[in-house]
Amino acid sequence: MASFEGGCLCRQVRYHVESEPLAALACHCRDCQYVSGGTEANVVVVPMAALQKSGTEQVYRSTANSGTAVWRAFCPTCGTPLFAGNAKHPDMIVIKVGTLDDPAGFKRQGHIWMASAPPWHLTEPDVPASPENPRVVSSASGRRVTF
Repeated sequence: MASFEGGCLCRQVRYHVESEPLAALACHCRDCQYVSGGTEANVVVVPMAALQKSGTEQVYRSTANSGTAVWRAFCPTCGTPLFAGNAKHPDMIVIKVGTLDDPAGFKRQGHIWMASAPPWHLTEPDVPASPENPRVVSSASGRRVTF
């Protein structure tokens, strides 16, 4: 089982995860473009139960273009975007890769919401891309994201 840690720039919010990521993605939706300053958001998706947090984050709630209720958490002191989630998959949480203590091992498994990406967003030709959300498949061995 993988284990990793991270947190915000000022170290007020910290987290520890005991799980293999369910997915490693680049999200190109307009909401992610806003919170990233214009680029895609590179994220890992993990089971909510695998995340242990310390510190208190601020939460912003909105409705996605799909109509799903979504939330994004950030540090109230330094503003670092930390986590995201949605009502459709409350058992999963998205962690922003920039908050990992060691982001060097991140490798994109897919690009999502390419329909919203401006032409200057970069993608790798050998990495699958989806115009909107990928599918989340449940099986006896657990959940996974497919394109």
